[in-house]
Amino acid sequence: MTWHVAEEDLRAYAHGELAPPLLWSADTHLAGCAQCRARLAGSGDPVALDAGWARLDAELDAPRPGPTERLLVRFGMTDHTARLLAATPVLRRSWLLSVLFLLVMTVLAVRMADRPTLFLALAPLLPLAGVALSYGPSLDPTYEMAVVAPLHGFRLLMIRTVAVLTAGLAFNGLATLALPGYGLAALAWLLPALALTATGLALTARLGPVVAPALVGGGWVTLLVVAKIQVHADDTLAPFTAAGQSAAAAVAALAALLLYRARDRFDTRPLGGFPHGGTL
Repeated sequence: MTWHVAEEDLRAYAHGELAPPLLWSADTHLAGCAQCRARLAGSGDPVALDAGWARLDAELDAPRPGPTERLLVRFGMTDHTARLLAATPVLRRSWLLSVLFLLVMTVLAVRMADRPTLFLALAPLLPLAGVALSYGPSLDPTYEMAVVAPLHGFRLLMIRTVAVLTAGLAFNGLATLALPGYGLAALAWLLPALALTATGLALTARLGPVVAPALVGGGWVTLLVVAKIQVHADDTLAPFTAAGQSAAAAVAALAALLLYRARDRFDTRPLGGFPHGGTL
């Protein structure tokens, strides 16, 4: 090979200033000429070269955003918030399919027994469980990133809660549509679901992300058992009567108020499994 890239063209190539068609010719020649590649290595700016390798390493090591994360960013959410939200464990396919399967089996059981009590008892527990499983060091794969995220812990908690509630309530709503014969009575799970979830979150600020939802879920089951003992076979359980629905709405409002008043605890105090200063 008798022709080599001119020195000035090589310097322009190294600084990204060489224009076609000389650029194309230099590219083709450098691919097969070790001598010109060595000259090119000596004519580049070492600082710029190191910076370029650092950018390349960062790009290669950066995790690829999934469809949900890209959609959230497109709607205006910041990158780090979208990543924390998209990584919510209970928004993954395995959890959602499990919830869907459980609801389908429950609806089939209700249709065979011709009583919606089983569905009404189970439906409020699903959002509570989903929210409880959406944060905490033992369950959240992005827990360490959440701790150092430039975002108020309470706000991040609310973002995840809304996302989980939206998914859970949507599934419950679809299951309700499969029970058209019961009319509005099939929606009697909604207010208890909001009350249980809000109460679980409010107690989490004091009892932690495991004990609080466990106590709330156990209290709900106990309430249903007591209500079942006190009514006749064809009567409506107390939580699903008009008075029970009013009580659930009041509990949900009170729990939401207590949760708001305890919002700073999610940043400044240890919450069960949360280390000091953790956000979720």
